[in-house]
Amino acid sequence: MSRGSRVAIIGAGSVGASIAFALLLQKISSEILLVDIVPEAIEGQVLDLSDANFISSTRVRGGTFQEAGQCDIVVITAGAKQKSGETRVELIERNYKVLDNVIGSMKPFNPNIMLLLVANPVDVLTRIAQKLSGLPEKQVFGSGTFLDSARLRLKLSSELGISENAIHGYVLGEHGDSQIIAWSSAHVGGKPLLDFPEIQKLDKEVIAKEIANKAYKIIELKGATYFGIAGCVSMLVQCIVLNQRHIRPLSVYVKEYDCVFSMPVVLGSNGVERIVDVSLSEEEKNKLRRSASDLKSICAKYL
Repeated sequence: MSRGSRVAIIGAGSVGASIAFALLLQKISSEILLVDIVPEAIEGQVLDLSDANFISSTRVRGGTFQEAGQCDIVVITAGAKQKSGETRVELIERNYKVLDNVIGSMKPFNPNIMLLLVANPVDVLTRIAQKLSGLPEKQVFGSGTFLDSARLRLKLSSELGISENAIHGYVLGEHGDSQIIAWSSAHVGGKPLLDFPEIQKLDKEVIAKEIANKAYKIIELKGATYFGIAGCVSMLVQCIVLNQRHIRPLSVYVKEYDCVFSMPVVLGSNGVERIVDVSLSEEEKNKLRRSASDLKSICAKYL
């Protein structure tokens, strides 16, 4: 890919517009297409984003689903929000229909296209998108626990008084209630994270819940989350366009667990190049197996 890459964002709500703005700031794509079934939403966001266009040469405009299918990268944010009292299975059923519509409307695809799923539940929808699109699995992946891992590093940074960039640790598995923190493989400057006295005194279950529930707290206070995921997506797009081959925890198909959830992967211009096999304790592996079993049972209906 090149800096002339075209990025389409499906869904012109707060998340889609925040991603578009973050990409505008990066100046790495020649064009950003906003696609939505509500024309007024597209028009309003494009007009608003155009006011910031003086900071970038990237063109932002509304587009069609067919145009999106010919872009280099498509970010799918469109999805139904969970209603009060609605089960996760019911939400997935509604989002399956949305995703089926979106993917069907974009076909035929540019054969080298990358589909990045952001809509939730991201692991299940990524697996469904892999099936519906017919594209190679390495080209269809989800944002997964990238944001959760960023939240973890921010928390640990404040505890250790060390830059976030120096902390190497991941939240893995489902982007949701069964996610785990891979404490046993985390390290700082080559030193195991668990060897730091500041970390030893922490209640790790409390930390895990704080990371997993941060989104709920934001939603409670302001109604939605969008800046964090916009930052994550902009970094992932940059990683693909510039072939940076960074390691990020993303929703991908993991053969060992026979499901889609987050593991560290090498991401570049060809998509997911490989999964990095991190060392995990037996307890952490067992938690991932339970998470995988739950996700597989949900996905079975659609595969």
